Amino acid sequence: MPSADPGLHMTTLDTRSIPSSHAAAARWAVGAALALLTFASFAADHRPADHESAGAIGAGRHAVTSAFESANESPSARRVADWAVAVADHGGRSFFVIDKPNARLHVFDVRGLLIASTAVLLGAAIGDDTVAGVGLKSLGDVRHDERTTPAGRFVGERGRNASGSDVVWIDYDSALSMHRVINSNPAERRLERIASPRPADHRISWGCVNVPTAFYETHIRPAFAHHRAVIYLLPEVKTLEQAFGWPEPTDFVSADVDDPLMKALP
Repeated sequence: MPSADPGLHMTTLDTRSIPSSHAAAARWAVGAALALLTFASFAADHRPADHESAGAIGAGRHAVTSAFESANESPSARRVADWAVAVADHGGRSFFVIDKPNARLHVFDVRGLLIASTAVLLGAAIGDDTVAGVGLKSLGDVRHDERTTPAGRFVGERGRNASGSDVVWIDYDSALSMHRVINSNPAERRLERIASPRPADHRISWGCVNVPTAFYETHIRPAFAHHRAVIYLLPEVKTLEQAFGWPEPTDFVSADVDDPLMKALP
């Protein structure tokens, strides 16, 4: 799907009437102002595209954070939510963090305020990658080790599955979606599993994210009714840096205080 990013419009200021003694300073000020305007426009108007990198700006600590009020949630989920808000990666829309290790789904509004959380069911197999070609297979042909729920940043959108039911496509090509709990096979005990406090009991699906029906109707379906939204799936094997393309901690190098360029800074 093509990117919906709008173009950025910049204006210029004529500095020819400014005295020559202040021309350099004026040009610097104009450049700084334009840079700030460009960033503000991006943060306000940015819309997520299918293949935008979640690590384009890095994974450092930022002043702006999400309002993750529950102290019981994982540090990884909090870190991803904080990062999404700090760099406006969520595109100014509500967003979703799926904590695979703990089988939890968190819904945030456009400001990064936590709206609601729920337990979910996930793929039966442990892993953070989608097996190539799995989306072209019938369910009966999908091996147990292929039933993974991948990790990473996805742009979800509403749609319908092969049965005609409305779902949120996380990754259409791999047939990965978020939908209401499917309880057509009593032997799987999906309703019992989703109520279990043990995350291991929540690993039963072919890879899709199963959400309690009431929660889906209240928080998921309305959020995707008119636009797409970013979904962050936390890893269980990879690091956050690997899953979201952030720089590894060892990639950050402290500035050399003896560097002449550093000394020249005010």
